[in-house]
Amino acid sequence: MKKPSKTQWDRIDKLKDEEIDFSDNPEIDESFLTEAFRWPGPKELISLRLDREVLAFFRSQGKGYQTTINALLRKYMDTQLQSASDRSEKRLKKK
Repeated sequence: MKKPSKTQWDRIDKLKDEEIDFSDNPEIDESFLTEAFRWPGPKELISLRLDREVLAFFRSQGKGYQTTINALLRKYMDTQLQSASDRSEKRLKKK
C-alpha cells in the first residue's frame, strides 16, 4: 500500500509564483547544458578489483556508490578523449 504524502498540496496549489522562494535554485542558462550528459544506457556487469581503502571510501558515501564510481570513470574517459582530440587538432593545425 502506498504511503500517503505529508505535503500540504492544497497550500502549495494556492501559492502564486511570486510567493515561491527560488533563492536556493540557481538560474539556468546555456552553460547549464555544457555539463549535461546523455544517459549512456544499460550497464555491463563486470568484476573489478579496487584497493580496499578506495572501495571503503565509496561505500561510505552510501547508496549509489557504484553509480558514483561509474560517473567518475566516465568523466575521466571523456577528459582523456577530449585531450586526445585537442592534441590531434593541434597537430593538424601545425601542418
